Amino acid sequence: MASSITIKYYQSPVGELILGEYSGKLCICDWRYRKMRDAVDKRIQEALDCCYTVGESDLLDVTIAQFKEYFSGERKVFDVPLLPIGTGFQKRVWDQLLTIPYGETCSYLQLSKKLGNEKAIRAVASANGANAISIIIPCHRIIGADGSLTGYAGGLPAKKKLLSLEDALPNQQLSLFKL
Repeated sequence: MASSITIKYYQSPVGELILGEYSGKLCICDWRYRKMRDAVDKRIQEALDCCYTVGESDLLDVTIAQFKEYFSGERKVFDVPLLPIGTGFQKRVWDQLLTIPYGETCSYLQLSKKLGNEKAIRAVASANGANAISIIIPCHRIIGADGSLTGYAGGLPAKKKLLSLEDALPNQQLSLFKL
């Protein structure tokens, strides 16, 4: 049994990430400087009853290699083993996020409907924001019902770059024809 979460920092083209492995699974891939950094770290460390230790691991190296492929346009799906830490509801939301294909987006309302409760939009949005395995569990693919880019832990510029990389930015061309 692992006694700590091995972490490593990775400077991606859209911002710095903290990557963490526990028992051969990725439990954190999050924005190093997000607003909820302390709360997310506390949740993960308490759930696994251990703390972070900066170090090296094969899984973290594989994760970084897959990110390099993703950012160069060579990878559309990540295949590292994941250990999401959260409530049952949060995990259901994150599982649904994994079904949104590369290059596509989904609104909070659509996601709520997929989960069987269209009135749970705020809870879905909250679970989306609590995702600590960013990009791999693609919370950046969630947009407003009107096609607007909404909050993102990595910041809206990062979200826009990720969606642009995936050629998934909502079509803004139609707005040119509105009177």
